[in-house]
Amino acid sequence: MVSAVAAIVMSTVSAPYGVLLTAAQLAEKIADVRSADSYDCSVFAFLSEVSPKLQQSFIDEMGVNEDAVAEVARKFSDLAGYKLPLAI
Repeated sequence: MVSAVAAIVMSTVSAPYGVLLTAAQLAEKIADVRSADSYDCSVFAFLSEVSPKLQQSFIDEMGVNEDAVAEVARKFSDLAGYKLPLAI
């Protein structure tokens, strides 16, 4: 069963792009710098369209390495031309 946090995140990330991912797959992608290199739309949606509070809840719930997510966010920030909340 998917938690309420994961359900909200996944609907925000999946709906605009029609991407079918599980919460575990998204958790892997947000911590993988190759996601920025491949311009992964689901990761960018997570970093730019999900509220910072919900991003942190998802990261905590899924046990994702925060430093890895910050690196991915920095790369996407550079690509987007503006600072994303997790790009610390």
